[in-house]
Amino acid sequence: MTIARWVCLSLVSACTADLAHADGSVTLYGVLDESIQYVRNTGGQRTQIGLQHNNWLVSRLGLKGSEDIGGGNSVIFRLESGFNMNTGALGGSNQLFGRAAYVGINSTRYGELTFGQHLLLLNALVGPIQGNWYFGFSAAPGDVDLADGAIKMSNAVQWLSPVWSGLQIGATYAFGNHAGGAGSDQSYAAAFNYTSGPLRIAAGYVHADNGNPLVSARGTGNASAVFFSPANSAYSSARAYDVVRAGIAYDVGPVTLGGYYSLSDYHPDSWSSFRHPEIYNNVSLYAYWKMSPAWSSEIGVDYMRSHGDSSAIYRTVVVSAGYSLSKTTDLYAAIGYGRAFGQNGNGDARAAIGDDWPAAGGASQALAFIGINHRF
Repeated sequence: MTIARWVCLSLVSACTADLAHADGSVTLYGVLDESIQYVRNTGGQRTQIGLQHNNWLVSRLGLKGSEDIGGGNSVIFRLESGFNMNTGALGGSNQLFGRAAYVGINSTRYGELTFGQHLLLLNALVGPIQGNWYFGFSAAPGDVDLADGAIKMSNAVQWLSPVWSGLQIGATYAFGNHAGGAGSDQSYAAAFNYTSGPLRIAAGYVHADNGNPLVSARGTGNASAVFFSPANSAYSSARAYDVVRAGIAYDVGPVTLGGYYSLSDYHPDSWSSFRHPEIYNNVSLYAYWKMSPAWSSEIGVDYMRSHGDSSAIYRTVVVSAGYSLSKTTDLYAAIGYGRAFGQNGNGDARAAIGDDWPAAGGASQALAFIGINHRF
């Protein structure tokens, strides 16, 4: 199959609902994650105890399918929805398939070309060497560098290569889909992952446009989902932001040592409420120990510094442990502490542990939780 024919087949699959007389399969899958959480200092200087979903894994329900069309090629699709375990409500985007909805062609020779809504490419290629890949906790405060993949790439075309001697690369382009403003709300990303024995390295880049007010409402496109934390909410009127993330991991017997560095740059324009770019430099380090087939643990530390329009420093440490009841069910627990110094653009910087926990009402925060997750 030539590259031209492969691309044509991919485009046809994105517009065709019925491919008959082919061998195929459809799989229903899901994740359920729930925990009891204690947080000291959240919101208005309060202590909070209650149920918290998604502390380790994101609760989700999905369908994925594959249809063999010969020659090492298959039509693939995925529909995936996140949801709140405590209320049954849809995930944060409030969309039926808010996590993923795409269709395309997978080729053993040329890789995977898909069309629709995708999880951030960096999740697949850079994420596996980050500390939050193991327990979901060791990452930049507030997900300002998208280490937890807060944004999704809607209206997107994505290519993911086969693995060539340990190397895999990928690229995504998401159209803005606005008449008269081709670049408004567009986003694009590229990343690679390389594995050689115990060594793994990865890096990626993402650009997200936050909307041109002349053709679309700012803060409603692909870029908007990242502005949920006090660490960066003052910059929700940014014209766009760019994130570069690179990491390394090395296995030493049952222990994995690793970390990543990220630079996140939030750009203003004349419609923004701030005038100078805000830049976040983040370093996250971790040690993961697979103590036995059932037991595992991790310690992670994170240091983030922002400067430009405002200046702040964030420091966090989290210790986690997990126990596998079976191949599909785990118990887990964690304790963490975070502290913030300086200004965040809205006032005094507020501590935030990890990428998706409630921000503190002040400069420090502590938390502890125990939970369970099940995968099917």
